[in-house]
Amino acid sequence: MKIQRSTLIPLILLVYLAVMACIGWPDYASGRTSALFYFGVIAITLIILVLLHFNLKRRENLRRERLADMNKKQQNNI
Repeated sequence: MKIQRSTLIPLILLVYLAVMACIGWPDYASGRTSALFYFGVIAITLIILVLLHFNLKRRENLRRERLADMNKKQQNNI
């Protein structure tokens, strides 16, 4: 089974976010970064990833519908 692009890209970016959060943890733990900034950036990034997933899913559905319509037109012309 092929993994859809709408799932793969956000998952890769989620792993990247986790790595970046781990790298930034020492700054937060030592007090150089505020909790609002640290967790705010993580929360905003998660919201963007969810929106990206739904946008890519919508584009895949539109592409699938367009291809189905094109196939119907080709079959009707034969």
